[in-house]
Amino acid sequence: MILIFAVDNNWNIGVNGDMLTSIPDDLTRFRLLTEENIVLMGRKTLEALPEQKPLPNRVNVLITRSKDYKKEGFQIVNSLEDLPFLLEKINPLGKMEVFVTGGGNIASQLLPKCNRAYITKIMKSFENADTCIPNLDLDKEWEIEAESEIFKFNELNYRYINYVRV
Repeated sequence: MILIFAVDNNWNIGVNGDMLTSIPDDLTRFRLLTEENIVLMGRKTLEALPEQKPLPNRVNVLITRSKDYKKEGFQIVNSLEDLPFLLEKINPLGKMEVFVTGGGNIASQLLPKCNRAYITKIMKSFENADTCIPNLDLDKEWEIEAESEIFKFNELNYRYINYVRV
C-alpha cells in the first residue's frame, strides 16, 4: 500500500473534516498517481469529498464500522481485518496500486502495511489543524527516496517527497 497525503510542518493533514488547504497542482498530482488504481478512505474522508461522490477512474474502497452503510460507487469493508480479502477480490492479479488517502486514523492503522508514501510537504504550520498522520521523518523504518524542488502557490511553499520503507 501507498500513503498519499499533503501535510504541514507538524504532519497535520486536516481541520474540521476537510483538507488543510487546496493546491491545484497537488490535486492534479494526486489524480495522476491514483487514477486506474484503488483508493482507500474512511467515512469522514468520504464526507469531505465534493458531493460525497467516488473519485472517478478509480476503485473506491470505503472503510467504515457501520454495517448498514451503503454508498453508490464504493466497495465497502467494515473492518481492517476484512480489507485484504476485498482487495484480493477486486485486484486478484495485483496490477492496481492501493493508495491510503485518509483520514488520519486509517493512515495510522494501515501504516504497517505501507511500503511507499507520496507526501506533499506544505512549509507552514496550520494552528487550527486537528488531524495528523505519523511523522515519517522521525520513523527509522522510512527514508526519503526522492524530493522535488520547492514550489509556490499563493503564499504557500511546498515540495513533493517520496518515502520508502527500508
